[in-house]
Amino acid sequence: MLRVGVFFGGPGSEAEVSLESGRHLYQILDPSRYTGVPIYVGKDRRFWDLPLKLLLLNATADIDRSLPEATSLPYETLKEHIDFALNTVHGKYGEDGCLQGLLELLDIPYNGSGVLGSAIGMDKPMARRLMEAAGIKTPRYMIARNDQQITSYQLLVTSYPVIVKPTREGCSTGLSKVTDAAQLPQALLRAWQWDEVAMIDEFIDGMEVTTTVLGNTNPEALLPSETPVISSGGYLTLEDKFLPGQAPMITPARLPKDMIKKIQATCVTAYRALGLRGYARIDGFVRDSEVVINEVNTLPGATPSTCLFQQAAAASMTPMDLVTRIIELGIEAHKNKRGPL
Repeated sequence: MLRVGVFFGGPGSEAEVSLESGRHLYQILDPSRYTGVPIYVGKDRRFWDLPLKLLLLNATADIDRSLPEATSLPYETLKEHIDFALNTVHGKYGEDGCLQGLLELLDIPYNGSGVLGSAIGMDKPMARRLMEAAGIKTPRYMIARNDQQITSYQLLVTSYPVIVKPTREGCSTGLSKVTDAAQLPQALLRAWQWDEVAMIDEFIDGMEVTTTVLGNTNPEALLPSETPVISSGGYLTLEDKFLPGQAPMITPARLPKDMIKKIQATCVTAYRALGLRGYARIDGFVRDSEVVINEVNTLPGATPSTCLFQQAAAASMTPMDLVTRIIELGIEAHKNKRGPL
């Protein structure tokens, strides 16, 4: 059977979500086809082969305290232990091309996009430039670097509200909704705690939607989900996105069929423009009659309550079916490549 190393954890801000994603995917691997190997990525970026009892601990801090019971896996020995890497390390160093590059060097096939697609998908301004070049509508935005005076940005922003966020984070990390110029300095300082570059986005007043796209050379979009904002802050928080019962994900989105098709077509165009592979979740808004794409997630959260599995169910796929398909697409991409992905 294929030995599937399930990677989770990592040094980034999304480590706890990654733990839940990795634990879930490990549990729903098809036991007739795959042998799961839980691999924890520590805060120091070392790899650990975990015994099952450590995988079931509540939080990464609990795992960190128990690492003497795990087996260290030096990078160069990975291929002796696994045949395929199922990467669920969200955010920096896992989702941005770093781990993908290591796997390329080791000649280990893996899920999702390659080095370039992952790096572009993580860098929100770069992804938007490519999407805009492909004719896709994105929010208006301004780049804010931490080596510039905050007062200069207060002068440049002329319309509120705006959304301030780091350029390379997910799960609403470091994100703020700003309603006037007095709030802008604190929001920028918060974002700069996570990245030296922040974005000041226009606030989109419309239905927020998210769509899973599956495939390599012939990608297809699943039915989009509507993600109503129920938090007082005016945006989806980490808890809204991943805790069961926090924010209802409505699949399919309550929109006319022609708008559903427009969202799907726009997401496939974005997927192709960014050179993505395997699968991704693409987030955006419907404002009046236009589709506005906000960002892409090349390793979307795979906790039990995420819309990834709702959309798969709407396409008659069980969670196990979806994971199997993701693995198959990763093997296919690795087999057909000519050089690193």
